[in-house]
Amino acid sequence: MEQALLNKILKAPKAELHMHIEGSLEPEQIFAFARRNKVKLAYDSVEALRAAYAFTDLQSFLDIYYAGASVLLKADDFYEMTRAYLDRARADNVIHTELFFDPQTHTERGVPVQAVVEGIEAAMADVEREHGLTSKLILCFLRHLPEQAALAAFKDALPMFERYGDRLVGIGLDSSERNHPPSSFARVFGKARDRGLRLVAHAGEEGPPAYIHEALDILRVERIDHGVRSIEDPALVKRLADARIALTVCPLSNLKLMVFDDMKNHSLKTLLDAGVAVTVNSDDPAYFGGYVNDNYVAVAEALELGEQDLYALARNSLEASFVDAPQRRAMIGKLDAYWQG
Repeated sequence: MEQALLNKILKAPKAELHMHIEGSLEPEQIFAFARRNKVKLAYDSVEALRAAYAFTDLQSFLDIYYAGASVLLKADDFYEMTRAYLDRARADNVIHTELFFDPQTHTERGVPVQAVVEGIEAAMADVEREHGLTSKLILCFLRHLPEQAALAAFKDALPMFERYGDRLVGIGLDSSERNHPPSSFARVFGKARDRGLRLVAHAGEEGPPAYIHEALDILRVERIDHGVRSIEDPALVKRLADARIALTVCPLSNLKLMVFDDMKNHSLKTLLDAGVAVTVNSDDPAYFGGYVNDNYVAVAEALELGEQDLYALARNSLEASFVDAPQRRAMIGKLDAYWQG
């Protein structure tokens, strides 16, 4: 691939729609927060922790992910973590981002959801005021826990939805997908839908295409997080394309977690060619070896994407954002002016 074309997408205005904020904790931050909060880690150095990032599947990653999150105890921790990610996103020319967070990961350790949201939201507000990078926040439920736990977490977070309604806009479903179908969370998604919240869910990463159908038909989500296994179901691919249901794909994550054995075998290009609104994102960048631009480079080179492919990926990210119509038009206008300039 020509370097000029790579540079073009790297500098292009774009949105990131699939990023777990706890997954942006770099090892150096983990150790700094552990010292500050007197949390004992299972690793004795940054190097030892980074060396442990040799994952065989989603669960092997989650074990380390939750251990890393254990150092987050105070609103200031969540602020500093979020601020660091947003500053990094700005360097990748991200102009809008929608972050996931997992309240159950923290409340089960005695950290109130108020501290989590207040710290994250304060960083978002500061970066938007100082640099114009807009952002939204999506509360995710841990699917390896029963729905009753998700219902309790949702009830606990209701004051945060009321206080930060412009920023905290929706709910999602994450954690280990195998044997945890989306249909198990129909009630909590129904409650969120009744409140007018935006709905997304992880499906079709390790789980089968049937989980994507469940997320669409039972949870009635607006976007599918990952969704790469939809390629196994031609009727589903057509449905996604016809309805312009965006997939928030995370190439480096898919490779690191063995969803694909080689980036050249990734389904992104085939899905894009079929008219699916594919977007590129970083998932948990501190653990998977790259932020959003690194993901663009990895997939562009491996799949030999052309200029129109790269433009479509960037535009899809802006079109699929949970923003109002005027902001969406303005963001797309900024991309078009850049791309044609």
